[in-house]
Amino acid sequence: MKRIISVIMVIALAIPSFAQFETNKSRSRYNRDDTERYYGLRLGMNVASTSSESTVFDTNPRTGLVIGGVFGMQLSRNSPLWLELGLMYSEKGGKTHHNDEKVTYRLGYLQLPVVAKYTFNIDDDLFLQPFLGGYLSVGITGKVKNYATRESESVFDNMKRFDGGLRGGCGLEYRMMYVEVGYDLGLANIAKDEFDSAKTRCLFVNVGINF
Repeated sequence: MKRIISVIMVIALAIPSFAQFETNKSRSRYNRDDTERYYGLRLGMNVASTSSESTVFDTNPRTGLVIGGVFGMQLSRNSPLWLELGLMYSEKGGKTHHNDEKVTYRLGYLQLPVVAKYTFNIDDDLFLQPFLGGYLSVGITGKVKNYATRESESVFDNMKRFDGGLRGGCGLEYRMMYVEVGYDLGLANIAKDEFDSAKTRCLFVNVGINF
């Protein structure tokens, strides 16, 4: 977690050096005179867990990395409503105690979020952007580790690779700088056992820049 926070702080401190070259980019974008799309880079942290009636899959939160890019386009020239598509590497999972043994699930997803954003102009260069949509993801890495036995195995022996659900939150943009807080509510059952149900839960905080 300390490593993730350190990386985010370094990126956040570097963002103003990018923003000083194009201080009017956000203003022109939302005036809608000539710009109809944007690209963005995102880096952040997940606080993720899984929810289940089974003690095996019901976990406490653990932190993970988020990194990726987004593309946004305005849906109507007469309304500040935007559609944003993303491609992210997102670490989820959780940690629990099963039979008095500490067990950690580490899930690495390739995630495709799709959200609609509505922009409120707070000031000339400051914009509030609540968003709502969903996501689809596929697991590309995953380990379950038992700290008592010091054994680990692929998490996908017991969990499905595919996940999907709802996404909501709010972003704040100042010139090219951007920060957002949101929540992913998993709706898909990722447990392979037909008698169990497990769903992902994830609070995320991202920082980035928009071009």
